[in-house]
Amino acid sequence: MNKVVKILTPILVLVSSVMIVNALAAGKKQPEKTEEPARPISLYVDQVKLEQLNLQVSSQGEVKSTNQIKLIAEVSGRVVSVNKKLAAGAEFEAHEVLAVIDDTAYQLAVTQAESQVAEANVAVARELANAQYKKEQWKYKNPGQEPSEYALNIPQVKDAETKLKAAEALLAQAKRDLAKTRITVPFRGRVLNEDIGMGQYITTGQSLGEVFSIDQVEVSLALTDKQLQELQLPMGFMTQQQSGPTVKLSAEVGGVWHQWQGHIVRTQAAVNKDTRLIDATAVVDDPYGAGADQGTPLAVGMFVMAEIDSQQTQSALVLPRDALRNKNKVFVINDDNRLEVRTVEVLATNTEQVLIKSGVVAGEWAVTSSSPGVVDGIEVQPIKRDAQLISQL
Repeated sequence: MNKVVKILTPILVLVSSVMIVNALAAGKKQPEKTEEPARPISLYVDQVKLEQLNLQVSSQGEVKSTNQIKLIAEVSGRVVSVNKKLAAGAEFEAHEVLAVIDDTAYQLAVTQAESQVAEANVAVARELANAQYKKEQWKYKNPGQEPSEYALNIPQVKDAETKLKAAEALLAQAKRDLAKTRITVPFRGRVLNEDIGMGQYITTGQSLGEVFSIDQVEVSLALTDKQLQELQLPMGFMTQQQSGPTVKLSAEVGGVWHQWQGHIVRTQAAVNKDTRLIDATAVVDDPYGAGADQGTPLAVGMFVMAEIDSQQTQSALVLPRDALRNKNKVFVINDDNRLEVRTVEVLATNTEQVLIKSGVVAGEWAVTSSSPGVVDGIEVQPIKRDAQLISQL
């Protein structure tokens, strides 16, 4: 009996303890559950600003000379002299002799033509003298009668004068041929390539190389119809003076970015059938001299970026480029710190800014940070770019 009591006593104590603990836990008051409100999404914002500015559009193109020609031999002969400046990349002056063709035969042709002119002058003088003599003889022998032209030697005089004109024309041609033995061009330029050597025999029409003018270069810039509208440029625009929109051209040369200033002188009067764009031509004066950037020329063949400024200022609402979404949407924070999705009319964009015509109001705040998952009407916490909270907008 004592053994049974010893076994049951610990079990009863353990069961009693468990029952007491459960009773106490059941009687304990449960804590009240409180739901915390959802925390608004924090978004960076920038203020919409109204500015008077010149719109700017971007394009790109290749630099070309306004005058690039092939050197073509106009007479035949052996080359007896070649200027050292007739080499690829070399610069030459206007009318500078670049090469000389043997002119012996052309000197002879001039001398022969001069002789023919002298003979023709003698013939004219002789026929004029005969005409005067025949006129006096007719008056003496046939008083009161009208003589014929032949009787007065008039046809012979006309024939002699015609032959004189022909001889003079031949002399002029001989002199021109002689001058063509000196190969020159009428502008200051540089040599693109050459195909001529000392002692080489060249024929009329043979190509001797290519040269281009360095007084001015041009860049063809492809623009959309909207870009032309932003620049307020019509199709078929043309100006002879520096009154067109200014253009800033830039390119990287030797690891350094350089800039050159130019202006638009014309736009095409037709749409490019391949690109469906309109080409505008920008020119830069003296690109190898005064127009160079710190000694770096705007060289022919370079590929450049272009920024074209409109000539007239206009009002625009300005925001950072990051504020524009899906081409025509802007997220605006209203006075209740709620997000509004606005549809805007865009005037122009670049890598830094978006210029807006309508859809937002100056002074409003637009979201410029990444905003995934936001919807129209959601409550947000706007933050200025200096990371300080905006308590009231």
